[in-house]
Amino acid sequence: MTKAADVTSQIWEMANRLRGNMDASEYRNYILGFMFYRYLSERQEKYLFENEILEGINNIQEVNEEYAKEATDDDLVDYLADIAESQGYAIEPQYTWKTIVNAVNSNTIKPDTFQNMFDSFNNNLRLNTKAREDFTGVFDDMNLSNSRLGNTTAARAKALTEIVNLVDQVEYKDENGKDILGDIYEFLIAKFAGNSGKKAGEFYTPHKVSEVLAKLATISLNQNEDKPSVYDFACGSGSLLLTVQDEIKNNVLYYGQELNTTTYNLARMNLMMHDVAYDRMTLKNADTLEQDWPDGVDEQGVDHPRNFDVVVANPPYSARWDNNDRKLKDPRFKDYGLAPKTKADYAFLLHGLYHLDQNGTMAIVLPHGVLFRGAKEGKIREALLKKNQIDAIIGMPAGLFYSTGIPTVILVLKKNKTNKDVLFIDASKGFEKGKNQNILRDKDIDKIINTYKERKDVERYAHVATFDEIQENDFNLNIPRYVDTFVPEPPVDLKKVAADLHETNIEIEKTQKELVGMLKDLTSDDNDIMEGLNAIIKELGEENHD
Repeated sequence: MTKAADVTSQIWEMANRLRGNMDASEYRNYILGFMFYRYLSERQEKYLFENEILEGINNIQEVNEEYAKEATDDDLVDYLADIAESQGYAIEPQYTWKTIVNAVNSNTIKPDTFQNMFDSFNNNLRLNTKAREDFTGVFDDMNLSNSRLGNTTAARAKALTEIVNLVDQVEYKDENGKDILGDIYEFLIAKFAGNSGKKAGEFYTPHKVSEVLAKLATISLNQNEDKPSVYDFACGSGSLLLTVQDEIKNNVLYYGQELNTTTYNLARMNLMMHDVAYDRMTLKNADTLEQDWPDGVDEQGVDHPRNFDVVVANPPYSARWDNNDRKLKDPRFKDYGLAPKTKADYAFLLHGLYHLDQNGTMAIVLPHGVLFRGAKEGKIREALLKKNQIDAIIGMPAGLFYSTGIPTVILVLKKNKTNKDVLFIDASKGFEKGKNQNILRDKDIDKIINTYKERKDVERYAHVATFDEIQENDFNLNIPRYVDTFVPEPPVDLKKVAADLHETNIEIEKTQKELVGMLKDLTSDDNDIMEGLNAIIKELGEENHD
């Protein structure tokens, strides 16, 4: 177990003891919120120290005390303005993490301190208008008046101090001094996802699935490109976006949109705690299908799309959406048609494809039904194939996700393909059985990626289908039509079966003789019992005789 995973397990165990009757998904907001506040405060300390903003200090441990001394009266305004310009936010001396922890440890914390702390943070966001959107409302899910924290202000304050103590006592560095706070945060999100059942699908894509999507979407990326852009239009907690960075040499620019406000807040915190600066991320809290990214159509009806080098997504499956006919004029859908009202899968796909750069790659997870359902979806599928925009279809194992046990499929799309074929991969059997969900192993991922790169037929695993072949199948993309995974049973050896049967009969006869011998040794004064025994002995004897 890694240090980050070990620390996460400790936090999780302590958090479960502290939360009492509060639902884990609700308690999550307080744990992760305070972790993020600590991160921001310590990041501010680091900035003040490394840039020698404060005078006369020799190590970072002295920063908090000196900051409280120097940043007073009129000087406070200057300090806050300087910090905000660089960091995008600013925390006043009385509300730094160390100051709050000291007040908790000395029992001088006031019941209203936490509310004042967040009010001060929000007020200081006015100091940097460029970063305001990245931080506004990020702590709103921490309901400080929640009765489940306590029935009185004092009780709620006590519960919050317990969380502060929990968050503070953890060392966020590994044995080599490397900061692992971002990793711990990610692990905790996964822990809360595992505890949230079907709700988990709203905010978290399992890391191994994210890894497959990230690798597929970046194989063709020019690694020399400066600041490549990555877009996830249903970004959840941002874990998929962060996984893409692992596959790219240069720092990326992150773009994402998320409908759920709580999840959107998680995403902002998650990215920043992985050292993504506010000017490298642009996240929106909106309905992707209703509010296009980022500008959409202007008053004159002219669209101003922003295109991205990499598009990845794991959108909600078969969601309802408003497919009013007016959307036929929407540039995202007008060349393909509208997805059914009760199944927005292709609406999400077309949105992502529309914003894909001409030389980019998109990888999206969808339910299997998109491969073969007819009517409106069939027409969209046919249009995508005729435009030569579907590059690969990969059938994934069932039970990989928290939110559903159904098997899913990854579609890889490109706008500027030169090849006219489609690669089909049946990876449905490549997984490790888990207690609550199935898990992709490294060897399973490697097989998928290597097969995608080589683009060759692999018996019972992959097939490169021509356009004509697909057309002959009426544009039905159901994987079994192209990849035959049937394994014939070995022929039955009838001679061996006969020999085994003979041996079995000999064993049965031997056993019956032994049983008859034992029954004959039995006696009883009860005539009925003896008559019954004799009848059994006679029957078995006749069977042996036969």
